[in-house]
Amino acid sequence: MASAERLSRYSGFETWYRVTGDLESGKVPLIVAHGGPGLTHDYLATFGELSAGGRAVIHYDQIGNGNSTHLPKKGPEFWTVDFFLGELEALIRHLGIGERYALLGHCWGGMLCAEHAVRRPAGLKALVLANSLAAMDLWVAGTEALRAELPQAVRDILDQHEAAGTTGGPDYLAATVEFCTRHFCRVPFPPELVRIFAWMGRDSTVFRSMYGPTEFRVTGTLRGWSIIGRLGRIDVPTLAYRGAYDRATPECVQPFFERIPDVEGWVFLNSSHMPHIEEKETCLQVVESFLERHDGHGG
Repeated sequence: MASAERLSRYSGFETWYRVTGDLESGKVPLIVAHGGPGLTHDYLATFGELSAGGRAVIHYDQIGNGNSTHLPKKGPEFWTVDFFLGELEALIRHLGIGERYALLGHCWGGMLCAEHAVRRPAGLKALVLANSLAAMDLWVAGTEALRAELPQAVRDILDQHEAAGTTGGPDYLAATVEFCTRHFCRVPFPPELVRIFAWMGRDSTVFRSMYGPTEFRVTGTLRGWSIIGRLGRIDVPTLAYRGAYDRATPECVQPFFERIPDVEGWVFLNSSHMPHIEEKETCLQVVESFLERHDGHGG
């Protein structure tokens, strides 16, 4: 399927995006928002395969990341949810799909897409919250619970380096990898997943500013974030899914099922945080089946 790479502009900066498929097809185009904050579109590339069925799929790198404008001198006060909401809305306008589109957000991308959905944009027809969370406090509690299940020797390394402020060393990295192979991706990392860490190595400004210094400490601008009290405003069909071994624990996603009026869920039994990689075929089938049922929603 043909694809085209272009740039959208927002607030004087450039957002890189790729359209795979035909925006003029009969199916609702799908915008895919990556996680992090501070990752890139690369690890979500498999969703581009949905274009084989006639659906246009749009990937983009959020500003500060990947192929988009980098701003390493901007402080935490610059990197806010509202900034990235504005960027997403600018991309939708630029693409000319404001009357009809769907969103899929992974992890932080799901937080962003949920924030967009509670504003009830008229053109949003369906929402997919992939391995996401309804409140940062739930995420932190879930991460702590999963960390407590690590071998004692691994936990000791994490604790010692965090106490000493030496989290950049190889021992701490190896201990973090132990956590990630259990709850981030349980299969060998494909090249597109490896690339996101290369990008992070070159510029971690957004991650450090919005999340924190490590996977285990949330000290940035997302600390305390919650959308639980506003989920009832989401008025489009919603799919929320997670993996059975996900760092997005059941508690992280339960508010979606309690508060969103029209919601369905799925658990990928052999996946952690990356079912689109760990169980690719099943994940794509689940997402496309959901979107097909709602291609005509609202018009």
